[in-house]
Amino acid sequence: MPLALIPFLLLVVPVLEIGVFIAVGGAIGLWPTLGLVVLTAVIGSVLLRRQGLSTLDAIQRETRAGRVPGRELVSGLMIAIAGVLLLTPGFVTDTLGFLLFVPQLRDAVWRFLRSKVVVVGGQAAANFGRGAGTGRPEQPFRPNGAEAGRRSDVVDLSGDDYRRQPDPSSPWNADNTDDPSNRTLH
Repeated sequence: MPLALIPFLLLVVPVLEIGVFIAVGGAIGLWPTLGLVVLTAVIGSVLLRRQGLSTLDAIQRETRAGRVPGRELVSGLMIAIAGVLLLTPGFVTDTLGFLLFVPQLRDAVWRFLRSKVVVVGGQAAANFGRGAGTGRPEQPFRPNGAEAGRRSDVVDLSGDDYRRQPDPSSPWNADNTDDPSNRTLH
C-alpha cells in the first residue's frame, strides 16, 4: 500500500462511518445503534483474546519444532489488526475486523503474501531450523542449545555451586586506592 493512500483513508473511512451511522440510526434508532457498536467491541475483544492465545500457542509449537512460524506470525498480525478495527467505533471497521477473524481469509492473505514477498537473511536466517547452528538440516533446532543425542555445553549452576571471589591482582580490588601507582589511565 503506497504511503500516499494513508491520508486518503484517514479522510474517507470516518466520512464513510458517519454515513453508515446515520443510515443505521435512521433504520433502527439511536440507542439500538449505540448498543450495537458496544456489542461489536465486546465480541471483538473476546475473539481477540481467544484467537490471539491460540495463535501464540501455534507460534510456540512451530518454534519448538524448529520451523519458522511465518504463517502464524502473519495470522497473529492480522488478528491484532482485527482487534484494533473492532475496538474502533464504527460498522465499516467492525465488518473489516470480523472478516480478519475468519481463518480462511487469513490463509488466503498468507498465500498472497508468500507469493509476493522474498525473504533475504544472513547466516542466522539460513541456519534457523538447523541443529544448533551446525549447518546440518537433518538436525532439528533445539532452543536450549542441546542437539539430539549430545549433551549441551551449558552448565547450570545454583548460588551454592558458584561463589565469586575478588581477584587480588585486579586494580579494581586494590586495598590502597590513594596510591597513584594502582590507578589505570585511559
